[in-house]
Amino acid sequence: MASSQTSNLLGYLPRDTQIHRLSGVTKLISFILLSAIGMISYDTRFLISLALFGIIIFKLADIRYDDIRLVIRFILVFAILNLLTIYLFAPEYGVDLYGTRHVIWEGIGRYTITQEQLFYEFNLMIKYFVTIPPGLIFFMTTNPSELAASLNRIGISYRISYAVALALRYIPDLQREFKSIAQVGQARGTDLSKDAPLMKRIKGNLTLAIPLIFSSLDRIDTISSAMELRRFGKLDKRTWYMTTPLKKADIIAISIVSLIVLVGLWLILLNQGRFYNPFV
Repeated sequence: MASSQTSNLLGYLPRDTQIHRLSGVTKLISFILLSAIGMISYDTRFLISLALFGIIIFKLADIRYDDIRLVIRFILVFAILNLLTIYLFAPEYGVDLYGTRHVIWEGIGRYTITQEQLFYEFNLMIKYFVTIPPGLIFFMTTNPSELAASLNRIGISYRISYAVALALRYIPDLQREFKSIAQVGQARGTDLSKDAPLMKRIKGNLTLAIPLIFSSLDRIDTISSAMELRRFGKLDKRTWYMTTPLKKADIIAISIVSLIVLVGLWLILLNQGRFYNPFV
């Protein structure tokens, strides 16, 4: 059972923890607020504190490294590529941003290495691990049906809410189907292991994507027909089996997140902007 759970990229993990027992509305509001303040703020002290807070929540939610290993690797690769691209096109953007210039290495031409640029890109690196974890925690601790009820509860149409829930439910099925198709391909001689050349693996996976797309379209058509036969979407409102009322723990959680957001806004006022400048 554990192996099937750890294979899910963003699947719901049904565990009995304090975070899982919170209402979907609470987790949705917390996710939006923490992501927003994490994207807005460039205060290094605040961002590091948010990253540590995220690690604590991961621990409370019993989300292990194996559960998010693929996501963490994807974040690292994307973050490194993004940081390299920023340096390639704007190697001294940090100098312009912070108003000082402390050279570490003169480099070649305009490609110098300064403390300001490294500090700016360090902040960007932290932001990835501040803004993405709340989303992972939200999706991995919230039942898709409860998520649909939560979205509808904050004013989103139940049709859109249900579509989001169906998409999340389909992610594990999509992964299992891809693995099944991959196993069939390997049985026919298509080598997708680590021993195969990179380009061969890429071409092999692209080949597997074609039957996966057709099977997905077929499943979508089946689900759409079933929902249409049940007259889904004909009424303006609907009831939910998985809706959860707010409890004391939800109020405490929202209060803690609200306090964190207020601290972030206070630091923006204190720094007279979004950026913390240690060079002045």
